[in-house]
Amino acid sequence: MYKETKYIVAGDKSLVVEFGNSISPGINAKIRSMVEVLDTEKIEGINEIIPTYRSILVLYDPLIIGFKELVEKLKIKENDLKDSKESEITIIELPTVYGGEYGPDIDFVAKHNNLTRDQVIDIHSSRDYLVYMLGFTPGFSYLGGMSEEIETPRLQTPRTKIPAGSTGIAGKQTGIYPIDSPGGWQLIGRTPVKLYTPLEDPPVLLNAGDYVRFVPVDEKEYLDILRKIEKDEYKINIIEGGEVREGD
Repeated sequence: MYKETKYIVAGDKSLVVEFGNSISPGINAKIRSMVEVLDTEKIEGINEIIPTYRSILVLYDPLIIGFKELVEKLKIKENDLKDSKESEITIIELPTVYGGEYGPDIDFVAKHNNLTRDQVIDIHSSRDYLVYMLGFTPGFSYLGGMSEEIETPRLQTPRTKIPAGSTGIAGKQTGIYPIDSPGGWQLIGRTPVKLYTPLEDPPVLLNAGDYVRFVPVDEKEYLDILRKIEKDEYKINIIEGGEVREGD
């Protein structure tokens, strides 16, 4: 985290509030606090706020508020964060079937890291992952905290269609595809839980600041849960105030 936050011009209608030059839970917590403050204590002239791993893009109307005035108001809001407390931890459990047709790249991930398939599953499911941000497609979660033991580069040639619920690895990151879409991540598993339901409020299950816990299930359990979800009979296990697992 920078000693002093940077406010950077990003065109004539936007600026970047940059809190640091690395991906870390501390920086992300400050970003979430800042977004929460700006959502509740509106600054006239701001049209949209887009959080990222280590910064916030602020889109504003220069006819209502100028760059210098906006920076001063944002600095005041930032100073108010010093006494803010971290919100209660929310852990969302996602049953996940690994390998086979659901995770066709798990053997490559294992071979790339000199591991067995079971070791990849154990490592991937042994820790909880912070949702740093959403993007790419509605509800796509970028998760932080993956073990270096299973780091794997993206596919050289992206797939044109990846099934919703697929869990993948790209470099140091892991994430979940909420809808059918193209993608280049190494697929290791799939959850039957719907992460994006456009007709519901809210439409996305995961939010920045939540933690995801992957719970391994076999194919029979996966299909059983899928049937329950289709009948609206499945209840997602959400743990409020739980202890975050950081892996072995």
